Amino acid sequence: MAKVAVPKIKLSNDYEVPQIGLGTWKSDPKEVVQAVKDAIDIGYRHFDCALVYENEAEVGRGVLEKIAEGVITREDLFITIKVWNTYHSRERVMEGVRRSLANLQTPYLDLCLIHWPMGYQEGDALFPKNDKDEFLYSDVDFTETWQGLEDCCKDGMVRSIGLSNFNSQQIQRVWDIAEVKPVMLQVECHPYFNQKKLINFCKEKNIAVTAYSCLGSPARPFANKGDPVVMEDPVIKDIAKKLQRSPAQICLRYQIERGVIVIPKSVHSDRLQSNFEIFDFKLSPDQMKAIDGLGKDIRMLSLNWVQSHPHYPFSVEY
Repeated sequence: MAKVAVPKIKLSNDYEVPQIGLGTWKSDPKEVVQAVKDAIDIGYRHFDCALVYENEAEVGRGVLEKIAEGVITREDLFITIKVWNTYHSRERVMEGVRRSLANLQTPYLDLCLIHWPMGYQEGDALFPKNDKDEFLYSDVDFTETWQGLEDCCKDGMVRSIGLSNFNSQQIQRVWDIAEVKPVMLQVECHPYFNQKKLINFCKEKNIAVTAYSCLGSPARPFANKGDPVVMEDPVIKDIAKKLQRSPAQICLRYQIERGVIVIPKSVHSDRLQSNFEIFDFKLSPDQMKAIDGLGKDIRMLSLNWVQSHPHYPFSVEY
């Protein structure tokens, strides 16, 4: 099978990122090594990782095995990581990035994001809690965390820096103090939560947008019975039937047409292949309009359990 030319999005600092990548949240470490190798064979060159996913070492192993086989070089890839909430102080940011570099066994990272604007108590625990099972917060402001990312960028450990799960007001605060401007925002985005206002806000600043949960996160661990399922929506299914595509492919193509980067997660080779096969068809303007019309402002990952944090991002419109 001929390799598909994946379109790339040029960032404001002139680096380029493939418009589809492999998400690795909730990917079992026992399965993700093979998933990464399968993905590379299919044509994926963009991998989205995070320290808190606790599978970076396995992702790195899959990459290294393919490099050793001569299938790819490190320069062929775009690898993203995220600084976790317990690494928000300026000095600790670099410590967290070094951990990810060591886990992935890579000399540099293409992109590093602040995972969430909320800081947690710093220490060994990724999810620090008190004896009442309440999260323990840090009072570090995310603008200090940004300065730590700038240090990593200037040091050459990281080529590009950005944000994840920040609202427009928080992005503006970072923008106003930044010596190195954010090039990327990663947020939940799917037909039921299309983030139109936030995407337009980012376009004004030449900040690219990556959509996580772009299929509606059907496998999220805190899904409730009766929650809406994006890929079962009649509009999505009808378009899929007309185009002889899967509902997942329609959801992914929707973002591609909008200029948004997608990082669907799977460890199954058939789904990896299917998710990748979205560059040989287009949605009509009417089909795009119909999917736009599904926007219900339904957020699948709201993290209500930390909404008391002063930097909780989902208390404003966008």
